[in-house]
Amino acid sequence: MADVKSAYQQLIAEVKQIALLGSCAGVLGWDERTYMPKGGAAHRAEQLALLVGMMHERATAPQIGEWLAEIEDGDLLAEPHSEAAVNVREIRRGYERAIKLPKSLVEERARVTTLAQQVWREAREKSDFAAFQPHLQKILALKRREAAALGTGAPAYDALLDDYEPGETTENLTRVFSGLRGELVELVGAIAESGKKPDEALLRREYPIDRQEAVGKLAAAQIGFDFDRGRLDITTHPFCSGIGPGDTRLTTRYNPRFFSEAFFGTLHEAGHGIYDQGLNAAHCGTPMGESVSLGIHESQSRMWENFVGRSQGFWTYFFIAVQDAFPDALCGILEGDFYAAVNAVAPSFIRVEADEATYNLHIMLRFEIEQALIDGGLKAGDVPGVWNETFENYLGLTPPSDAMGCLQDIHWSGGGIGYFPTYALGNLYAAQFFEQAREDVGDLNAQFAEGNFEPLKNWLTKKIYSQGQRYRASDLVKVITGKPLSYEPLMRHLRAKYEPLYGI
Repeated sequence: MADVKSAYQQLIAEVKQIALLGSCAGVLGWDERTYMPKGGAAHRAEQLALLVGMMHERATAPQIGEWLAEIEDGDLLAEPHSEAAVNVREIRRGYERAIKLPKSLVEERARVTTLAQQVWREAREKSDFAAFQPHLQKILALKRREAAALGTGAPAYDALLDDYEPGETTENLTRVFSGLRGELVELVGAIAESGKKPDEALLRREYPIDRQEAVGKLAAAQIGFDFDRGRLDITTHPFCSGIGPGDTRLTTRYNPRFFSEAFFGTLHEAGHGIYDQGLNAAHCGTPMGESVSLGIHESQSRMWENFVGRSQGFWTYFFIAVQDAFPDALCGILEGDFYAAVNAVAPSFIRVEADEATYNLHIMLRFEIEQALIDGGLKAGDVPGVWNETFENYLGLTPPSDAMGCLQDIHWSGGGIGYFPTYALGNLYAAQFFEQAREDVGDLNAQFAEGNFEPLKNWLTKKIYSQGQRYRASDLVKVITGKPLSYEPLMRHLRAKYEPLYGI
């Protein structure tokens, strides 16, 4: 038993060292997307390639496998959800994936994606897909090699999806999304036929950026993001970087003629940040100190953005602060009109600005296109045309430019193929968790109206954040709610919000 404990201690010490290297890469990645001059891209690509190569070499060392085997032969793991059992289970999973990937592939992926993200920024600004296409082709080739190396025997896309949502499959997502899509289309159709149209124009008045920043930071702090352990910066495509305990970095982008873009983008990233800040710092660098999956992480960003930030209670409390910050834009505007405007439903081009009812349709489009790109049924050069055609089919609109179409998201330039479905999963998890929290904690809307967000945050910390990876996503939802994941809670949430707003 002493040898097993020693092996476990050595394993955890090594895993924490590898995680420290990862946090260094995280700082470089954050800087690359916020402050690094574009001329530094080539050098940054080499820096990141070196770091991820070092991490991969250490993570695939035979000693890791030897420690795991020794521990698994002992009785330290008798309780499957104990800290040791969880750590070993997830380290084993990561090890088995990592040893299948050549170091050269991992390093090349870092180089190619770092350069590609810089090209994507310029291509998006100029709406020039042709400039980005060669980089997308390289990324797709690398991701196909990665999927082949992981070789699960399932569709190649499953191997990439599994990196973000362990255990999830293309087949299951197709089934879930198919049922959800039908009900969403029906709801969106009923809203359109209602004839009611909130005055969204009030959100597109003059909103000075300095005041937007102040209001966004105030809202993020109100819901529970700790700025003594985090910061907010500007980027092309918003993201959150959990560098480590005491260092969580949010980013957003501002539009002086559109209030919602930065405000709800900031709340979204603050939701990610609240999760990261709620992880158990004592377990930093181990699975017990890491988030469950991207779907669960997205459930938190979507929950704080939409279930909280777009709730009636939130605006009962917070509208006066926004009105005080923007007296010219909101003079004479009633709280109810503002609430209706931020919850308006209408098909739109940009995913991150989409309303709750149409958002998942944006994800289903990307899910469909990604599968075709990986299985070879769709070539990189054909993406703009297929994107526009599918967008018309899903949302009834044709993007006027690639910047508002296939170039709007950063994910493909970073190699994040298989990532998009986790956004829709996040909406589903968020609805089911929120429904349970309301049962356990009481009238959340009434609490929000009083500016009291702590009961929900405390509930989430206890049920999700502090648990690390104790449970896989599909198990976690069952443990918390007693039921498997379903899209029905999301549809109940959407109908409860939109039926009174639109009189349907």
